[in-house]
Amino acid sequence: MTPTPARATPSARPSRPGVVPADGFEVLDEAHRAVVAHLGLLAELIDRLDRHGIDARASELARDIAAFFNGHARDHHAEEERRVFPGLLADGSEELVQHVRRLQQDHGWLEEDWLELAPQLDAVANGYNGYDLALLQHALPVFTELYREHIALEESLIYPEAKRRLAAAQAAARQRLGETPPTGTSPA
Repeated sequence: MTPTPARATPSARPSRPGVVPADGFEVLDEAHRAVVAHLGLLAELIDRLDRHGIDARASELARDIAAFFNGHARDHHAEEERRVFPGLLADGSEELVQHVRRLQQDHGWLEEDWLELAPQLDAVANGYNGYDLALLQHALPVFTELYREHIALEESLIYPEAKRRLAAAQAAARQRLGETPPTGTSPA
């Protein structure tokens, strides 16, 4: 009897970057819509502080905005860094790699901007007058513009390329397994 060769266990296999499942892009797109909505809330908050100072609505807005950017927005960036960017960096063209590197740099800048804004919103959320309205007014267009440019690059170039690669990988896997593509889809 010939011994069968041992198969590598999953833990012994080299690790590969995770891949966003096809429906995962909808989640990423939804996160972008939520960012835009919260940037609008931040503008509303700053306008409210300028007109009325701290009141119950201002504190509520500040809590909502802070919770979003401290949690969901950071999680979104981490998900892109973990599941979208590695594959594009590993086998992308020089231009694509430059775009991904720019997005990674944007994540750092957005975090720096948020770290400057967060204490201001915390003060408002807790009803303290120790916030700097001028800082908030100055930071809003910078933070908003960086996010909008970042989202535009991801949605116009990075996500479509990642989706194209995912579809091609799925088609290749189906072909290796001798399967036919699901009805109504093309093999990339």
